[in-house]
Amino acid sequence: MSRIRITKSFTFETGHALYGYDGKCKNVHGHSYKLFVTVIGTPITDSANVKYGMVIDFGDLKKIVKEEIVDVFDHATVFNQNTPHVELAKELSTRGHHVLLVDYQPTSENMVIDFAEKIKKRLPETIQLHSLKLQETETSFAEWYQSDNK
Repeated sequence: MSRIRITKSFTFETGHALYGYDGKCKNVHGHSYKLFVTVIGTPITDSANVKYGMVIDFGDLKKIVKEEIVDVFDHATVFNQNTPHVELAKELSTRGHHVLLVDYQPTSENMVIDFAEKIKKRLPETIQLHSLKLQETETSFAEWYQSDNK
């Protein structure tokens, strides 16, 4: 049976700041992110299975990504927990804002690595994460491929 790749896309709004950066992105700002999640597997061949012919139900993949990424990062402001932005993060939190403190510089590159680890942990054993594409702006994106990370 052939191995097939399927992709589902997601969108979410997130703010961040890059501490120590020498350009405009050192300031708090936001993006309309687009995340493309591609998994690979063999379609189910058991005709008695309600998921017959599917690699994974798009709804099941949506649930994983929504719970691990979209629901967590959407309309949040992300800061590196090891920077002076922690004081700003505390202030925003006390005022009811959704703030995430992460253990990395919140660039698209680092976010896509974080997302890959979170998604891989939730996939069924028969499905592998093939790739992620995190689009930060209309013209800029970061990609993660399992084949590059073995």
